[in-house]
Formats: sequence, C-alpha cells, structure tokens
Amino acid sequence: MRILFVCENYIPHYGGAEVVFKNLAEGFVKKGHNVVLITQLLKNTKKFEILNGVKVYRINSFGSRYLFSFLSIPKILKFAKGSDVLQTTSFNGAPPAWLAGLIRKKKVIITVHELWIGKWASVTNFSKWKAWVHDILERMIYTLSFDKYVCVSDSTKSDLLKFGIKKSKVERIYNGMEYEFWNPKKYTKNNTIRNRFGLKDTFVYFAWGRPGPSKGHEYLIKAVPLIKEQIPSSKLVLMLSTSPQYKQKYDQLLQLIEDLGLQNDIMVIPPVPHLELAKYLVAFDCAVVPSIAEGFGFNCAEAMTMGIPVVTSDAGSLPEIVSGKHVVFESKNVVDLAKKVAKIAKKEWDETPLKRFEWEESVKKYLHTYEDLVK
Repeated sequence: MRILFVCENYIPHYGGAEVVFKNLAEGFVKKGHNVVLITQLLKNTKKFEILNGVKVYRINSFGSRYLFSFLSIPKILKFAKGSDVLQTTSFNGAPPAWLAGLIRKKKVIITVHELWIGKWASVTNFSKWKAWVHDILERMIYTLSFDKYVCVSDSTKSDLLKFGIKKSKVERIYNGMEYEFWNPKKYTKNNTIRNRFGLKDTFVYFAWGRPGPSKGHEYLIKAVPLIKEQIPSSKLVLMLSTSPQYKQKYDQLLQLIEDLGLQNDIMVIPPVPHLELAKYLVAFDCAVVPSIAEGFGFNCAEAMTMGIPVVTSDAGSLPEIVSGKHVVFESKNVVDLAKKVAKIAKKEWDETPLKRFEWEESVKKYLHTYEDLVK
C-alpha cells in the first residue's frame, strides 16, 4: 500500500503528534508499505531525506505553520496522485490533505488528538478575539468531509461525536508506547542525577514537556507553597522545552516563579534528549501531569510505565489512560493538586493493574482502516 502522510511537524520536532506519526510511518514501512511524508522544513533539517525507510519531504514555509497549509499543496498533489490513502492530522496539515484527496479522488484519514472547540478561551491565555478566531478555524477543519476520523482516546471521540461527526466515520485507536525504551528494568534508581542537582535528601516531584497553554504548568507552580507547607523538604523540578515556539509561555512561567518568590523551591532545568528522559523519571519521587486539556497524555503513560507514582489532573483522557500507582486531582484546583502530591509523599496512592498501549496494535488497526476504505 502507498501511504502519504501530511503533518505540519515531524521529528526532530518532538511532541505527542510527532511521536505518533513517527511510529505509525515506520511501523508501516516495516510491514512492507511505501510511505511518503510531507511536513515543514525546520532549522538544520534537509528538504528531503529517508528516515528509517520513511521518505520525508520538507516544505519551506518560512517558519509559519499557517503558510504550510498553502505552500505544501503542490507537493501533496504530486504525491497524492500515486498514493492509495492520505493520512493527516489536525490542524494545519488537514486542509491541504483534504483538498488533495478531493482533487485526486483519494481517501483521506484524519487523526484527531483533541478538540478545543468551545474551549479556546479557557484552555489558552489567548485574547477573546484570538480565541474566537482559532475556534472558527478549528470548526472549519471539522466541517470538511474526511473519509475517516481516528480519535486517540474515547474522550476525544466523545467530543467529536458531540460536534456532529457521523458515528460510522469515527474510530478510536489508542496511541502506543515504545515499551522497549520505556522499560523500568533497563534503569536502576541511583542518586547520580539527584546529587548533580543537590537533591539527595529531598522529596522531588517532576514535571516536563513543552510549556503549551494546555499543559497547566502555572497551576503546578501556584501549588508549590501549599506543597511546601505539607512537605517541608520538597522541591519541584520543572523540565521545560526551550523551543522558540513556546518562548512566550516559557518566559511567563519563569516570571510567575519570580513573582511568587519560589526560586528556591522550583528548579527549572533545560530539556534533555528524548533518550535521556527515562533516567530522570526514575531518579525522582513522583511525576506530575497538571494538564487542563489532553487528548492522550504521553507524559502520564510514560511515567506510569516506568513504575513512577503519578499525580494527574482529571482533564480530557487522563483518567482513561492512567493506571499503576497514581492519584487524580481536579484540573486547575491548586489546593487539590497540593493535597494529592502530599498523598504520594505518604505513599497513599491508588494502584490499579498497569494498562498497556501497544504500537503493533495501533499499526494493525490503522492498516485495517485503510484497507476497508480502499475496498
């Protein structure tokens, strides 16, 4: 089968969507399928290269995801002609993929990570005008008629059905986890990282990722004084992406820490390569996922897979995904968040059988969906 991917970002840009499409594309190649992927040209990347069998074409859109929607059309049309199906995702890859499918008479599948329709003002710190514009743009995407909508969780599926998409067109396929990498047996808990940061005898709670508007890091920061009252010898280690794309939010979080006088209680550290992250997870006492919206929740799944106690919000799919040692707090509720971190320190967590999300299963389900559409 010849599969054309259209997504605005791809590795080396790392995020949940990029992890999904990397594993799907490479999984299809391993099963003998021909995969072409069209994405944005990032700094220090090539216009064309083959990554683990995936033919990656990058479009120079001058650093604008919005321009990518237009400048990618000629290349997408070229490769859509010889493809069996087109695979895309929200947001900026979806319109040109839909257009190419319409012109070339090809089936187009869109993966929906999460819906923010009606939520933009509450999930982001956008102005009313900017939130309204993004809400309109998102609604426009879902008024396009895709052949199949694959949702990464039941929570996202429920939101999509509420928007009015036909049930027969919607399917839930969970994202997968790289269990060979996220394997707690490969990592021994040692004090090397703790000692490096002077945290040997400290209760350390850890949060990481991109400082996006939906990730809720500001609520975790505001909870720190309350956590300190209950656990005097404690510190938050916050590993945040320093990507220029998130600079404004990153600076806002640093300013919030300074305004609250929490410089001694919060350690902000730069991101490490993805392959190093597991070492940090096993070094600390618990992970915190304070998101206010979440389509799947890779951070939550990664931490629980490593056997680390997790404090997660009840936003979106997180209660659906979490398992193992965990507690759940009310999203945006700073007091409840602090209370739940203290429960972890006392080892008063809930514990349920560990859920597994296999990439092999995800790849098979996507291919089955493609085959049904092509028939």
